[in-house]
Amino acid sequence: MSQQSAMSQAFQLFISQAPEHAQAWLESVKKLGAASALEPKTAALAYLAVLAAARLEGGLAFHVKQAKVSGATREEVISAILIGLPAVGHTVMQSLPAALAAYDEA
Repeated sequence: MSQQSAMSQAFQLFISQAPEHAQAWLESVKKLGAASALEPKTAALAYLAVLAAARLEGGLAFHVKQAKVSGATREEVISAILIGLPAVGHTVMQSLPAALAAYDEA
C-alpha cells in the first residue's frame, strides 16, 4: 500500500483542490512533528490513539502505515487504538477493523 493510496479520499481531494491550503497545513504538521520530543514510533502510535478517540477513521490507513514503517508491531497498533477505552469508551473499537486492515496490507 503506497502512502498515496493510504490517504483518505477527502485528504487527496484537499491536496488537489486546495493546494495552497494543503501546503500551509503540511508545513505546519511538519513543524509540529519537528518540535515533538517523541521518537517517531511513539509519536505515530500516540497519533493513532488520538484518531481512534476522535473517531477519525479516514486517516487511519495512512497513519498506520507510518507507524509500521517506524517499527510498530501489529500488537502495538492494537494497543494504541484501544488505549482510549477508559477515557472515551468502546467507540475506539470502531477503528480496529480499518487499522488492522491497513497494517496487514502495508
